[in-house]
Amino acid sequence: MIPNAFGESSPLSLGVEEELMILEAATLEQVPAVDRILRRVEGRALPGRLKTELFASVFETNTFVCATAAEVDAALPVLRRAAAEAAAAEGLAIAAAATHPFARPEAQPIVKEERYVTFVGYGGISVRRQGVQGLHVHVAMPSSDDCWRCLDAILPWLPLVLALSANSPWFAGELTGMASNRAPILAELPRGGPPPAFGSYGEWEAWVERLVQIGVLEDYTRIWWDVRPHPALGTLEVRIPDQPTDVRLATAFAALVQALCATALDGGLPGGSPRADYVQNRWSAARFGVRAKLIHPDGGSFVPAADLAAELLELVGPAAARLGSSTLIGRIEPAACEADLQLEAASPQEAAADLVTRSVA
Repeated sequence: MIPNAFGESSPLSLGVEEELMILEAATLEQVPAVDRILRRVEGRALPGRLKTELFASVFETNTFVCATAAEVDAALPVLRRAAAEAAAAEGLAIAAAATHPFARPEAQPIVKEERYVTFVGYGGISVRRQGVQGLHVHVAMPSSDDCWRCLDAILPWLPLVLALSANSPWFAGELTGMASNRAPILAELPRGGPPPAFGSYGEWEAWVERLVQIGVLEDYTRIWWDVRPHPALGTLEVRIPDQPTDVRLATAFAALVQALCATALDGGLPGGSPRADYVQNRWSAARFGVRAKLIHPDGGSFVPAADLAAELLELVGPAAARLGSSTLIGRIEPAACEADLQLEAASPQEAAADLVTRSVA
């Protein structure tokens, strides 16, 4: 059995990871300077930590365990400001978005750590193309069975979360027509996209253990689904949102995911649509953002994403009120996403400049 920490943290407590880019301040080019950022923040008292990611031009912030979304709201701006100050001291800047508007991912140097080097050796170009950043939200689960029950219940609603968070219309200097270029690029990874329909946590666990035993995987963290159990942390990890530029929206999506999980555990989410509906909805959300039409999670209708978002916000309202996060979730506009703001830029360089301006509160 996979060792797990389910039930060790307060149910529904949160941990949030942001993936942020490092830019040369003058040219706005993406630059491999993660070691310089980490060195500058070393020893600072922060409500979390900064760490490496796959590319040396990206870093990740991790909050400590937060009992409430309000604690996340306090921590994320502090972590971003610390990184921005470190960057400025090196003639650099940071930017938050799911893609850099004009950098070519294949040109970005890989961090020389074994886990990343072996990942590239295994995945080749599908890994080299992963110049995309996301918001990962960990929600503590009371038990392993609750974790899988929650995963199954929230899964049909996750394409809507993608539509609302879509923030990567530019890719390698081009407007591709996608609101989220990140979503299809992530799906190129082995074991990416939606999780298969396992019948229980135990069935998933047995599958992982078998693949480890026969040499397919090192461990379950080599699975990059849109949502996955994280037994070592005792959490359900939701990985579908594009990385927000506005740090206030990062907290809002964390609060939404928390309330979504709470509602699911209470049995309050309609759903039951097949995985095939998820695949269609994931594509539509990535293509059109909040202007997508999505198959309702109950499978019975085809509705505008903005209407479905209004329905979801009403569904999670009682849980949000109980968790004290109603105001935070209220920052989400059912008919708007940050991709729209990037589309107002006249060039990818202008879009990058705007990202830098809006990334640090």
